[in-house]
Amino acid sequence: MRLRYTSRAWNDLDIAFEWYEGQRRGLGFDFLDCVEASIVTIQQMPKLYAKHHEHFRRALVRRFPFSIFYTIEEGEIVVHAIFDNRQDPIRLP
Repeated sequence: MRLRYTSRAWNDLDIAFEWYEGQRRGLGFDFLDCVEASIVTIQQMPKLYAKHHEHFRRALVRRFPFSIFYTIEEGEIVVHAIFDNRQDPIRLP
C-alpha cells in the first residue's frame, strides 16, 4: 500500500529528530529507526491499530514517547502526525 506523509508529519519528524540528535549524537537516528519500524508494521497490517482519535489510527513508537497518527484512504496510508505524547492532547491532528 502506498504511503504518504503530510507536511505536518514531516515537520513533526524533523523537529523530533533535531531535538534527539541535540541530546546525544546518534539518538536522532535511533528515533528515526524506531519510527521506520512502526511504519513498516503499519504498511504490512494497516488495520492492526485501532481508531484512537476521530478517524485517525494510532501506532506507538517503540522506545520513544511518540505516536504515529494515520488514516487509510483509497489505496494509501496517510501519516498525519508523529505526535509527541508529552504534548497537550488538544494539539492532536
